[in-house]
Amino acid sequence: MTPKDRATRAAAAMWASDEASKWVGMTLQEVSPGQAVTQMTVQAHHTNGHKICHGGVIFTLADSAFAFACNSYNQLAVAQHNTISFVAPGQLGDVLTATARETSRTGRSGIYDVRVTRQDGSVVAEMRGCSRTVKGQHFPEEDES
Repeated sequence: MTPKDRATRAAAAMWASDEASKWVGMTLQEVSPGQAVTQMTVQAHHTNGHKICHGGVIFTLADSAFAFACNSYNQLAVAQHNTISFVAPGQLGDVLTATARETSRTGRSGIYDVRVTRQDGSVVAEMRGCSRTVKGQHFPEEDES
């Protein structure tokens, strides 16, 4: 099995039961080892009292990209901690894209940077996520050694 196949199968297994990401209205656009892209269109129910996209919704989009990236090796991985910086507001109708890229993976710990952009490429937020692997896999895999 290629690393890309492993990432795709792990993502499919996760997506099948990821009700939160679906509920928010996002889609999984792409996944490969240590990387993932999620996307959503800001709708009225995503906006706050300032009539901009709620920060928690933007965080959720970034967190989901992070989750798919750090789980792309078919090892269960969870967030250890995340930080986000909001750069610009998401507006009603914006198509937001979160792109997660692995910067470090050592032992059971990983570090991932996630950039959230709107359709014109401008940055909305930057997130750094730190993951920790736990016991288990997304799908059974025979030892190929």
